[in-house]
Amino acid sequence: MPTPLVECIPNFSEARRPEIVEEIIQVIQSIPQIHILDRHSDLDHNRTVITFIGPPAAVEEAAFQAIACAAQRINMDEHEGAHPRIGATDVVPFVPISDITMQDCVEMARRLGKRVGEELSIPVYLYEEAATRPERQNLENIRRGQYEGLKAEIGINPERQPDYGPSILGTAGATVIGARQPLIAFNVYLNTNDTAIAQKIAKAVRHSSGGLRYVKAMGVLVEGRAQVSMNLTNYRGTPIARVMEMIRREAERYGVGVHHSELVGLIPQEALNDAAVWYLQLDQFSPDQILEQRLMELMRGQPPTSAPLENSFLDALAAATPTPGGGSAAAHTGAVAAALVAMVARLTLGKKKYEAVKERMWAILEQAENLRAALLRNVEEDSQAFEGVMQAFKLPKDTADQEQQRQQAIEKATLEASRVPLITARHCLEVQKLAIELAETGNLNAISDAASAATLARSALTCAAYNVRINLTNLSDNSEAQTLTTQLKEIESQSDQLDSSLKQILGERGGLK
Repeated sequence: MPTPLVECIPNFSEARRPEIVEEIIQVIQSIPQIHILDRHSDLDHNRTVITFIGPPAAVEEAAFQAIACAAQRINMDEHEGAHPRIGATDVVPFVPISDITMQDCVEMARRLGKRVGEELSIPVYLYEEAATRPERQNLENIRRGQYEGLKAEIGINPERQPDYGPSILGTAGATVIGARQPLIAFNVYLNTNDTAIAQKIAKAVRHSSGGLRYVKAMGVLVEGRAQVSMNLTNYRGTPIARVMEMIRREAERYGVGVHHSELVGLIPQEALNDAAVWYLQLDQFSPDQILEQRLMELMRGQPPTSAPLENSFLDALAAATPTPGGGSAAAHTGAVAAALVAMVARLTLGKKKYEAVKERMWAILEQAENLRAALLRNVEEDSQAFEGVMQAFKLPKDTADQEQQRQQAIEKATLEASRVPLITARHCLEVQKLAIELAETGNLNAISDAASAATLARSALTCAAYNVRINLTNLSDNSEAQTLTTQLKEIESQSDQLDSSLKQILGERGGLK
């Protein structure tokens, strides 16, 4: 199967101390499977943009480590630069590149934001596709007042409440994290040092002032020249050539011209193709006419046919060995149910019809993924617990002391072997609850998937209960066994009630009988 690839383009409020920039780069590169594609430092902006790519988990970890490093090395109370900023790591966008969806990137942004808020105590705001409020989709709204303004308002103004982390700024400031489509950072330098002209041109071209739809722009002074600094958020909707020509014409009004332009970071090939077609007036152009494009297609060849993946857990389950056994199978089935819950939650998110339950769906998704991870751990823990029982039975019993020690070890191991499937049963009950809530409020088109998740969770719970009971029969401590049995019966009672609710929901909402 192809490896999913995500691009991350963190912006750091540092460019004048190259040793710190290099330290951040080294931290990013230390994560396996991460490839840095580009770095761009601007001394006037006092800002560095690093572009890297890799599998989702690796990219997420690299972003966190980079934020942590920047927080230690950059003091926002001492920072000065022409570019707006609110934090040492100012903004971290995730961009889907291949075999990954925008929804996946939004989930990455939320996970990273929560971790940064909790572990680094840095306020985090979600933006663009990950925004929790409509007004926060636009980065400029979050950056209003910059670091100094946010520092004065964050604990006072409810509108400045972060999505994650404390409502107070430390020297690392705040970080904006999100998911977006590919963006082109494009700057045009004028043959003047009059910043006012650049500001007037920026106002004319940017969308918020009535200009071009997918253009964000501001006028600044960089390296002694007036610069129109821009982000092009949709190069298909507003081609780069159109932006350039509008700047030329606006500059003529003030008796100046374009000195040169620059890219910050990377640009999609398609955007350059469109610019070339526009300026050269190429009719009926096809990307296949590009020599390198044709060569890449030939070198790539046909994708290999993928062989069926070996399911190692099922193979181990089918083997003639005591472990993994029924307890592990129960946990594995519970994890499958949790995965279905996550799927239904994702199918509900982003649908206008279900906007009212959006935040609840995010909460369900997070809980489902946590339960899936916990149940997968239970798979291994159940096998380990039973192996502990078998090891206890193998202890020597030649003397009275050895027999006593052996019996105590068996008792302890058996108790653990009872507790692990009981934990699995609890986890499965939580999955069942989430699945039934989705059947009631989630995407109606996926109601059968929610029902399947609930049924699988209930079945896994029942299997786990069998394993609890069989182990409890071997306990000599009746009081401990009674306590665990009471807990198990309560779990099963709740599961029975939920199952009855599911049948009613399926009949009323889904028309299933």
